[in-house]
Amino acid sequence: MERKSSFAPLVDWGTRVLILGSLPGEASLAAAQYYAHPRNQFWRLVGAAIGVELVTMDYEARLAVLRDHHIGLWDSIGSATRPGSLDTAIRDVEVNPLASLVATLPALCCVAFNGAKSASIGARQLAGAGGFALLRLPSSSPAHAALSFDDKLAQWTNLRKFLR
Repeated sequence: MERKSSFAPLVDWGTRVLILGSLPGEASLAAAQYYAHPRNQFWRLVGAAIGVELVTMDYEARLAVLRDHHIGLWDSIGSATRPGSLDTAIRDVEVNPLASLVATLPALCCVAFNGAKSASIGARQLAGAGGFALLRLPSSSPAHAALSFDDKLAQWTNLRKFLR
């Protein structure tokens, strides 16, 4: 089975919030874009949390808005094998060097995990790193339908307190 790999981190010196997914799904890998699946709620959720309508923007404009709001993106998993896009199918995980990355982010206040898989892998790597909060968010994936959009958004709006 083919290994799938994450994208490069999207961060800079001013990153205050780092949102970590697990591993890009098929649509994202095909488009070479974070959260490219049209039913993934990531852009709606983060846009609503920061008060900017991101869904109607092109990808580069979305990334520029995230940078302007000091939000970075990456994944807890560097590479893994996985048929399809479900986190439950991820095997043979090689983690991304999260502790090394966060050490280069002097303004970092919060690492937010987009879903349980990202949190289970990423939180272990960052345990004891200190200086920032760890926030577990409900997955924006269309496969995570146990919560409504509004219920997810109620938790995603917790990002606001780290962006001031």
